[in-house]
Amino acid sequence: MDNKTVKSTGCCEPFNPELWQEKEIVWKDKLFIKDHVTNFFHVPLNMGKKIIKNIGLVEKANAKPQQQLMLTDEYSLWGSDIYIDVSKVVQDAQMTTLSGTFLTKVFEGPYQNAGKWAREMKGYVNSKGKNLKKLYFSYTTCPKCAKMYGKNYVVLFAQVG
Repeated sequence: MDNKTVKSTGCCEPFNPELWQEKEIVWKDKLFIKDHVTNFFHVPLNMGKKIIKNIGLVEKANAKPQQQLMLTDEYSLWGSDIYIDVSKVVQDAQMTTLSGTFLTKVFEGPYQNAGKWAREMKGYVNSKGKNLKKLYFSYTTCPKCAKMYGKNYVVLFAQVG
């Protein structure tokens, strides 16, 4: 999708998968807001509420990065952590940093394919001669915007060692 030809919904910006497809990214102390989301069998129950709250803090602090990025650590059936990229420290938010080397791969389709995508990502990491340390999911749009754009892109970020 060329985001120059797709009109924004006003909620989530159009996503260009070429920017993230099969890239290697190195971060040193990359700054994020971190928050916890309650899940029921990996289905987020309060993600929208947490995102709205934290994006409000980002906007109030004028800390929006050039390109918005949110990572999700799906560590259990009952909870996950979200990491929202920021350009500077945000008051009243839990701040953290991420460091390391990450391989990325873009997937498209329904969220129910997440397990399949994770297995495919592990194979991709192995094909590059790397070891997977941690896997993060980046949901590029909310479900409503994915429907409007006609594509549901998810980027997997594999932290490698």
